[in-house]
Order: sequence, then C-alpha cells, then structure tokens
Amino acid sequence: MKLAVISDIHGNLPALDAVLTDIQPQRVDQILNLGDIVSGGLFPAETADRLMSLNIPTIRGNHERQLLEQELSDMSLSDSHAFKSLHAAHWEWLKNLPAQLTFNEDILMVHGVPGDDLIYLLEEVTASGVQPSSEARVLALIESRSESLILCGHTHIPRKLRLSDGRFIVNPGSVGLQAYDDDTPFAHVMESGSPHARYAIVEQHNGLWKAEFRAVEYDWESAALVALSNSRPDWLNALRTGHM
Repeated sequence: MKLAVISDIHGNLPALDAVLTDIQPQRVDQILNLGDIVSGGLFPAETADRLMSLNIPTIRGNHERQLLEQELSDMSLSDSHAFKSLHAAHWEWLKNLPAQLTFNEDILMVHGVPGDDLIYLLEEVTASGVQPSSEARVLALIESRSESLILCGHTHIPRKLRLSDGRFIVNPGSVGLQAYDDDTPFAHVMESGSPHARYAIVEQHNGLWKAEFRAVEYDWESAALVALSNSRPDWLNALRTGHM
C-alpha cells in the first residue's frame, strides 16, 4: 500500500494545490488528511471546498475542535478568520469529521496523540527547549494501540520513528505553515527551516512501512502577502522562510 499523508494545511490553498499536483504522479492508493485544515490567515472556505471535493479520509485537528466548541470572542486570530469565512456546508463537513480514525484496519490517524489533539507525539517540550521524544514517552502516549502505522500531525515538523517492536510513526510536517510559536507547556518555536509545503509518501514493502518526506515549491510570497492583507503580519516570516 502506498499513501500520501497531509496535515496542518491551515487554509493555505496554494500550498495544498502544489502538494496535490506533486502527489498526482506518485500513484498513491490513498491520500490521508490529519487535520488543522482551515484556520489561519489565508483561504479557509476555499481550502474546505477543495478538500470536500476530494472526499478523502480526514480527521479534525485541534483547530477544527476549537472552531466547533469555542465562542467567537474567545477564538484566536486564526480560528476567528476561519469562523467568519465558512459557510453552512463547511460547518456540516467539519462537524462530521472524527477526532481520530483507523484506516484499513492497521493504520491509526491522530492529530496529536490518541485521545488528545494538543499533545506532541514525536517531540517533547521542556523548559530547556524542544527535543525528539524518547521511545518510552511515545509508548506511554500511544498506550495499548496495536496498529503497525501511526500517523500524527500538529507539530508541523516532518519526523518518523520506528519503535523497537516494529511499529512505525510518521508526522508528515505541515502543508501550509512552516513555523509557529506556542507557550504550552513552555514557550517554544517549531520551525521546519524552509518555506516549502511538506507532506509524506508512506509505503509498505514486505510488511515494513517506510516514509519519504517531500518538500514542494509554491508561491509562498503571494501567500505571505495575502496573510498580511488579512491582518496577519505574524505569518510573514513563517511563510517566507520557515522560521519565526
């Protein structure tokens, strides 16, 4: 089986279209989407339209949950921009997205970790910075899950880990936003280091999963200018450079 795994589009339709174009000649069996789809400073409704037309297995991320649960007055700038842009069909679609999904019986799709869309799986944030998770921490977070492939997003950083029992975990990175900062549980930044749209090709050979991370060019300067026009100057450097 050959999969294209996308995540964390954040309303960046030009980046999504570039990724979909790059996927086309890869002859994948399925595209899987790990959430954080529309929230951001760019094209929420148009991104939802594109994904709804694809009808691919999709889960909600923390931003979809926040859009559905929070009052507008409590929302972040990213969520409030999406909230004001979406139409009835988009809301109906978002409401029906699962928080996590088992695909093809042996592939687990989560945004953060099983049961929690805010926790990082393959990275750990400490007072001294961000570091790759230890296997012990990962095993504690995935608990009793038995799937041979676990797909996660949320951190925007491409990363893979093969556990000692053979299970494989992949974060494809972010399609639409290559850097961000956060203050939970400690202040930190996540940076992919370039403005390219990211995704992963994950393929099984003789029962063993492998992943190829792909970085795709698109017109990130135009995307940055759209963010600026939508009162998001904080997105400029992230979109242009992959750094904060």
